[in-house]
Amino acid sequence: MTSARVSQRIGSIAESATLAVDAKAKALKAAGRPVIGFGAGEPDFPTPGYIVEAAIEAARQPRFHRYSPAGGLPELKQAIAEKTLRDSGYEAQASQVLVTNGGKQAVYNTFATLLDPGDEVLLPTPYWTTYPEAIRLGGGVPVEVFAGPEQGYLVTVDQLDAALTDRTKILLFVSPSNPTGAVYSPEQVTEIGEWAAAKGLWVVTDEIYEHLTYDRVPFTSIATAVPALGDKVVILNGVAKTYAMTGWRVGWMIGPADVIKAATNLQSHATSNVANVSQMAALAAVSGPLDAVEEMKVAFDRRRQAMVAGLSAIDGVNCPTPHGAFYAYPDVRELLGKEIGGIRPATSAELAALILDKVEVAIVPGEAFGPSGYVRLSYALGDADLAEGVGRIQEFLATAH
Repeated sequence: MTSARVSQRIGSIAESATLAVDAKAKALKAAGRPVIGFGAGEPDFPTPGYIVEAAIEAARQPRFHRYSPAGGLPELKQAIAEKTLRDSGYEAQASQVLVTNGGKQAVYNTFATLLDPGDEVLLPTPYWTTYPEAIRLGGGVPVEVFAGPEQGYLVTVDQLDAALTDRTKILLFVSPSNPTGAVYSPEQVTEIGEWAAAKGLWVVTDEIYEHLTYDRVPFTSIATAVPALGDKVVILNGVAKTYAMTGWRVGWMIGPADVIKAATNLQSHATSNVANVSQMAALAAVSGPLDAVEEMKVAFDRRRQAMVAGLSAIDGVNCPTPHGAFYAYPDVRELLGKEIGGIRPATSAELAALILDKVEVAIVPGEAFGPSGYVRLSYALGDADLAEGVGRIQEFLATAH
């Protein structure tokens, strides 16, 4: 009997749609095409200088040229615990922290550590494209709970309760949200957390956009808001979005000691330690001031308003105002089936491909995050590119009939 060359487990993984769109946009740009890319969730700012200097200094020290503990440098783990108390109001010990190679490894480690085959994870949808793949790799089953623009892309306790089965083990909770930019109110966070605690569920909460909220909307950590969750909560975070450090690859997970120990064992075989120079850069970031973050937020807020205004001006596009992260998630269902540029796109994937082909603007279709009929645009790019890109989309979609 001949076996398949690639395992079923790995062969069934979908490529990261956001990275694929970004790679295609960059390839076209490298070929001389005037492509505007709204695909990647990546700040266009450089990493703040004091963080870069900390990395340069670390690179000069021979002790950082060697292996270090798989779970992270002790001084960084302590600083992450202190930063979490400062920003989330959640108290954790350094021993409850695992430093990972970017936020994605924290996501994978968590699901691989908590899930047995067949365990279900409630997945509020639209979701970040990596979550369902990481859940499946861990042997789990993602259960989508969809909230559309009519409810601000925010799931309710009633929806979660309807999706609950005797196989449900985890609720994944993300606020502010990628891809929608939705932010749950303190009251909603508390209600959902108390429901999860009453049902005996684990809560995995991704707080990587914690510092990016607008319109005086507060960030609320479900781990802090609902003490009743006890030792069944895992916090995911990283330096990528807050400090413009996507390429440095430093994330972390915070959880109960037994889970962190098991996840650290996994990481010791998968990758060992995160690069020490990156860890020392992250130490400077999490223990330093938030001034650079506030400066970036001013720019993001300006771009957010410009993007929402520009997209909302297009007939057939409904763009709810995002209150967090740096994405807009417009509803384009009214455009599907209409003739645009001589073609009738039936799905948001076809619409996104058409926009890239005809006006050289890269956006990510809703299929990457759940149901078709929506698109995601990141506004973490320069003001001039944003204006040019939205302008091209406006002009092209104005021909829809």
